[in-house]
Amino acid sequence: MTPKKRILFLTGTRADFGKLKPLMLAVEACPDFECHIFVTGMHLLSQFGYTYRQVEREGFVNVFTAQNQVGGEAMDLILANTVAALSRHVSGDPPDMIVVHGDRLEALAGAIVGAFRNILVAHIEGGERSGTIDEMIRHSVTKLSHLHFVSNEDAARRLLQLGEHPDSVFTIGSPDIDIMLSPDLPDLDAVRARYDITFDEYAVALYHPVTTEPEKQARRARDFTNALIESGYNYVVISPNNDAGSEQILKAYEALEGNPRIRRFPSMRFEYFLRLMQGARFIIGNSSAGVREAPIYGVRTINVGSRQRDRFQHPSIANVPSKREPLLAAMREAWSLEECPPCFYFGRGDSVGKFMAHLAEPSLWNRTRQKHFQDMAQG
Repeated sequence: MTPKKRILFLTGTRADFGKLKPLMLAVEACPDFECHIFVTGMHLLSQFGYTYRQVEREGFVNVFTAQNQVGGEAMDLILANTVAALSRHVSGDPPDMIVVHGDRLEALAGAIVGAFRNILVAHIEGGERSGTIDEMIRHSVTKLSHLHFVSNEDAARRLLQLGEHPDSVFTIGSPDIDIMLSPDLPDLDAVRARYDITFDEYAVALYHPVTTEPEKQARRARDFTNALIESGYNYVVISPNNDAGSEQILKAYEALEGNPRIRRFPSMRFEYFLRLMQGARFIIGNSSAGVREAPIYGVRTINVGSRQRDRFQHPSIANVPSKREPLLAAMREAWSLEECPPCFYFGRGDSVGKFMAHLAEPSLWNRTRQKHFQDMAQG
């Protein structure tokens, strides 16, 4: 009997768990594989909602946790902590594959450990552009990974520019779209009841630190917060991620306390967040949700500042600077406009089937761990 392949998924945030969960569930259900999950990062921090509980609720069997942040440590130290914790975890009984997602430092840690320990590394959603340090991390993860499961052909083309072998790049779409287009999302009234959201019309606000512009963070956070208050609209506000500078955003958000038009949460279960976003007048901030997920529902986005500067552009997305007056003008316009047609640039909800089909190929597991840079053909 052929032994099961052990696949270790690494998750550090509510966002990457939402995207990886469909793949985790499919691997868990397949008799040929054994699903393992390494939980770290924001998941284990109470000020960001202790989202490890979201992982627990899914009932996975093999779940392991490791705290990678103590106090206000710098991001490079958090990276080092994650590498050390994961390396110790895999040292005794290494998995056959480590799956990482996107452009977070936890993904970089997973790719580093896999590369140095000759464990097959699969990167989900490589080859995309964004901004700030995130893009540098994403492309670094690419160079340390052996397999690339990308969202679209543009991302695949960029990986070839980075010297990746064409046989290692698989276009499957974005896995979270499988959830987004599922008929099993909760009812919007149930979401409102669960989170005590009493207003019918609202916008969603998600604002994260820009790690490459720390000197501007406090002022921009205040401008963003003041614009939310002055606009006069209803908002569901989700706290930022734990990147450097998040404390300044949380400080600015103290001005939102007691405002009857604003409901603020440290985090929100992924399916409930999706349903809430689907029903919103617009989404505002600098989260990738505004440029990746919102267009799938036709929801308008006010993309603030430079954090997503090089991301995908769509008619539903308005790019505005991190200043009070432009923000207020964009809010008024977005509130008055109807939704846009849906956009399927990042996939159509069939990622899980494509991912599992590739995992079923014996050649995928037998490839060499020694990578070679592939020069592009000279014209």
